[in-house]
Amino acid sequence: MHGGYWSSRLGLAGMARAGEDSAIFRDIELARSSKGHLHICHVSTKGAVELIRRAKGEGVHLTAEATPHHFSLDHGKCRDFSPLFKMKPPLREQDDINAIAEGLADGTIDCIATDHAPHTLTEKEHQFDQAPFGVIGLETALGVGITYLVKTGVLDLGQLVDCLTSKPAAALNLPGGHLEDGVVADFVIFDPDREWTVEASGFQSRSRNSSYIGEKLTGKVVATFLRGRLTWRLDESQDFE
Repeated sequence: MHGGYWSSRLGLAGMARAGEDSAIFRDIELARSSKGHLHICHVSTKGAVELIRRAKGEGVHLTAEATPHHFSLDHGKCRDFSPLFKMKPPLREQDDINAIAEGLADGTIDCIATDHAPHTLTEKEHQFDQAPFGVIGLETALGVGITYLVKTGVLDLGQLVDCLTSKPAAALNLPGGHLEDGVVADFVIFDPDREWTVEASGFQSRSRNSSYIGEKLTGKVVATFLRGRLTWRLDESQDFE
């Protein structure tokens, strides 16, 4: 977990912000000297956001991503030793959460990636310091984004959708991420106003290690399409054909 108040109080070894910040500083300098493209995954500290913002302003070829849990949850969630809040990088402090949100708003952080890491129930039932890192995030990403970024005024809905679709594709020069004639029709239909409570029994994933179980979110996917074919729908009475 994050090295701070809660790690000290719980008697757990903490990961300091300086570890992430120094690694990102090093990699930025390597990208600067090589003139290559650096993509930074799972930014979690306010220092890292500032390093990336400054490097982009100086012309370094750099893109970055953040996860839903790093703009919505803080290290206090670990107070009960639940491994459902153990991930790498760890949950940080409120200042870091605010910096991630600001970075997404001003384009310092290009996109959102879930860092989806499924584990079995048995694996995650270990003690906190022995349990594996990682949580699932695919099925809650949209709801967390709308709840913590759109409803709070950090992003508008279009900006959030871009951060989940076209901007990740652009960052890594991949096809997809948008809909137009001639492209593969991979997309979802969602209700931005639908309120729902996250329940493990409702996941399509076979894993249940979510940090949001029991939390009420706004915004839910109601149908998914792969290559133009309906693959799943929330309500069987709805016809999306």
